[in-house]
Amino acid sequence: MKLYKLCLVAFACAWSAGAMAQWQWIDKDGRKVFSDRPPPLEIPEKDILRQPHQRIAPVAPVADTQSAPSPAPKPAAASSAKGTDKLLEERKAKAEAEAEAAKAAKDKAAQQKLAADRAENCTRAKQAKASLDSGQLMKHTNAKGEQVFMDDASRAVERKRAQSVIDSDCKP
Repeated sequence: MKLYKLCLVAFACAWSAGAMAQWQWIDKDGRKVFSDRPPPLEIPEKDILRQPHQRIAPVAPVADTQSAPSPAPKPAAASSAKGTDKLLEERKAKAEAEAEAAKAAKDKAAQQKLAADRAENCTRAKQAKASLDSGQLMKHTNAKGEQVFMDDASRAVERKRAQSVIDSDCKP
């Protein structure tokens, strides 16, 4: 029974060893970051505080202090960072172009609606003016809700209003 418990404890310790494989670094704002994934490429080596041990190959080669530092790793990291920035810039440009196209379509639809509303107002004003010019008896509702016939003064006021709508909305 003791051997069984010992095996169980050994298995639990081995199982949780993967959880200890964490990265720790200081980000650009000076905060400590803990993750199970490596830091972004823009984090310098000096800011990486802890990294998991790998048996296959180390994460970064250890530079010999007497030999000159090799310039090969830095351009590769810079090119991949530029590639990421380039991709990000392409996505931003595409999103901005889509937003501009959507705004242009929205503006065009608003202009078309405004033109249709003006055309309808123009048609109604022309019909109203033609009715007022015909000389027929016309009724309208007064402030008390009663229907009364239009006199010459109210007919002149309505003609003037209809003409102002025609002047403003019937422009080509």
